[in-house]
Amino acid sequence: MRLLLLEDIRKLGHVGDVVEVKPGYARNYLLPQRLATEPTAENIKAIEERRKAAAAERARRLREFTELVEQMKDVSVTIEAAANAEGTLYGSVHAKDIAAALNAQGFAVRAEHVLLDAPIRTLDNRMVTLEFTDELQTQVKVWVVREGGAPGESVDAGPAERSESPSKTEG
Repeated sequence: MRLLLLEDIRKLGHVGDVVEVKPGYARNYLLPQRLATEPTAENIKAIEERRKAAAAERARRLREFTELVEQMKDVSVTIEAAANAEGTLYGSVHAKDIAAALNAQGFAVRAEHVLLDAPIRTLDNRMVTLEFTDELQTQVKVWVVREGGAPGESVDAGPAERSESPSKTEG
């Protein structure tokens, strides 16, 4: 089914593009959300001004993201999490946790920019990809450490101290 996009849709197209999509995607998502319409000559002409404004907005965002990527070279972030003696987290670290930690350091990163195949469930350090646009990506080092720990701390460090601390049963 051919549709005219009224909004930018990632991995599909930009405002004013005529795209071919499956009928169910058009009927159940694009049309009810008013993200697309029929590609008539009248609709294409009516959307031309919006297309120019959207192109200018994309260029502005690309400049901002390019500056952000330059600032984020060699950035690492530390996230403290509760873990057992083997280094397995009691919970997990998600994209929103990484985005929040980067925001705390002054980087305007949203959770949808963080690409994680699966939540992080162990104490470790790893490189995480941040994707701002289809062609603009960077990587940051994420340290997941035991609560009260520091980057570079060994997974084995800390269980003796944790076993001596009183349990938190009050609530």
